[in-house]
Amino acid sequence: MARAISLAPNANLSAVGSRTPEKAKRFAAENGFPETVKTYGSYEAVLDDPNVAQCTCRSPRPSTHGGRWRRRRRRSTLWTGACGMWMHHPRLHKMKELLSNPHLFGQLKSVHSIFTFLADSDYLENNIRVKPDLDGLGALGDIGWYCVRIILWAADYELPKTVTALPGAVLNKAGVILSCGASLLWEDGRLATLECSFLANLTMDVTVLGTKGTLHVNDFNIPFDETSASFKFATEDLPQEALMIKEFATLVGSIRDSSSKPDKKWPTITRKTQLVMDAVKLSVENGCAPVNVVN
Repeated sequence: MARAISLAPNANLSAVGSRTPEKAKRFAAENGFPETVKTYGSYEAVLDDPNVAQCTCRSPRPSTHGGRWRRRRRRSTLWTGACGMWMHHPRLHKMKELLSNPHLFGQLKSVHSIFTFLADSDYLENNIRVKPDLDGLGALGDIGWYCVRIILWAADYELPKTVTALPGAVLNKAGVILSCGASLLWEDGRLATLECSFLANLTMDVTVLGTKGTLHVNDFNIPFDETSASFKFATEDLPQEALMIKEFATLVGSIRDSSSKPDKKWPTITRKTQLVMDAVKLSVENGCAPVNVVN
């Protein structure tokens, strides 16, 4: 993100926060940040900086309690963005054009997404993503998030009727998900499956099946090459994470300078992604029983 902020033409790196002052300073030194970039030993300290807080808001810790998250978001007058970097890559728009073409793709029938990587022993013991008090959703909340988001994107963000966890979920001794799968079913018969795991070889696949065509991407979340992707066409010479920062900075600037209203697109689809993930986790906890998704 620091690199992306530096690359985005309308954003500047102002401060870095970590859980200790030493970590923040070390990160700044290792990445050669200029002396103007402040370092803080807590995230609260970053938000208390008057040059930063005016463009940010305190976001609640990720939680399965979606209702609480929604209530807090409604009370906030400022907006944050989730790191769905691939949603800002130009190839996504080209892919949507193909999926929207009834002569080439036809009607959507199913979506299958997989995001896995083999975590080492240190990661599985010490990373914040395996700590229930820091990120209780584990692999589901980390890489599973992208699987859910790409499925909803393909379905034009229409929520499924039911979500069912697949048997075989792996949890660590603290109860955090290390590996799981789920199936999603819509009322019209459309089906989606997802698999996310910290225990398997690196895979970032999505396959979208229609009545007339099939779309397959084997690096949907992070292109293996920053400067090219499976769909090649004229685009800006910036990686997708910088395009994300650029768009976020544009939205913030329009609110600050032109009194524009916040764009409701991103919080809306973020909430829907969280609703599906909450349903997957609840199904895991209930022995893979189907869970109705309520908007």
